[in-house]
Amino acid sequence: MFKKPEQSFTTQRSVANGATFSVIAADVVIRGDVEATTDLHIDGTIQGDIACAKLVQGESSRVDGAIEADGARLSGSVSGTVTVRELVVLRTARIDGDVHYETLTVEQGARLNGRLDGSLKPAVRGVAKGTGLGDDEPRLTLAG
Repeated sequence: MFKKPEQSFTTQRSVANGATFSVIAADVVIRGDVEATTDLHIDGTIQGDIACAKLVQGESSRVDGAIEADGARLSGSVSGTVTVRELVVLRTARIDGDVHYETLTVEQGARLNGRLDGSLKPAVRGVAKGTGLGDDEPRLTLAG
């Protein structure tokens, strides 16, 4: 008689190590800023700024606002400033805005329209042994 509706609201799921992440489904539109202390996976549309620990953006998602995170994998559309310590821009990503990063990887086919600024200072100073990079040296990787 009654069908269970598909889950389209923000949900929170547990990961094996006890950490959680929140999912914003493809049919969800949020008008306003989003702040999360956990990781965030976005398949829907955000019309506002995002601040979270780590961000994964789905191919069909759209963000109209600034993004601030420790790490991010972007594959949808972003219109706004991106400030992420470790950023991966996948081939389907379209970014219209300045990008501030410490480490940046860009797949071939991604579109970036804005300034790239690799002077983002790491929150924790120091680089892993064997990398050959100094503390203040930004890294850019172009992926094929």
